[in-house]
Amino acid sequence: MEFRKMRRSRQQLSKAECDIILTTATSGTLALLGDDGYPYAVPISHVYADGKLYFHSALTGHKIDAIRHYDKASFCVISADNVQPSEFTTYFRSVIVFGRIRIVESEEEKLRSAILLGNRFNPVDTEGLQKEIEKGLSRMLVFYMDIEHISGKEAIELVKTRNDYLC
Repeated sequence: MEFRKMRRSRQQLSKAECDIILTTATSGTLALLGDDGYPYAVPISHVYADGKLYFHSALTGHKIDAIRHYDKASFCVISADNVQPSEFTTYFRSVIVFGRIRIVESEEEKLRSAILLGNRFNPVDTEGLQKEIEKGLSRMLVFYMDIEHISGKEAIELVKTRNDYLC
């Protein structure tokens, strides 16, 4: 599939900048095709590793039903959202990822993914993570997004600031 080109290409972030945002952000919004064709967008924590986005969830629920029904999804992360009231605008920076969701089936890969997620949010408590995984891995579903397209954009004011800095 060919994804749309960004209309305001001057504001487009590089792949490297998108990768940094996905790596440093702690959460975003996962958008799925929900019940009766309604969009279903849910805030969720993630880890970006090996060119994929990893997530965890309960074993059942609206999100999991949507994933099992239709694997295409998008994920949005906002790294800047500075409202400028006097300018009637927002200085934003965001990344949107498009891809297909895959549920981790193998216990070995599920464990590896759970460790990735745990270390992302608490890298110093290995013992605590091990206990949490032993307690909850059987009740956890892990899934990831195979990324097909990444698009990042920032406010024109941030582009101008960057260009002024480079001059």
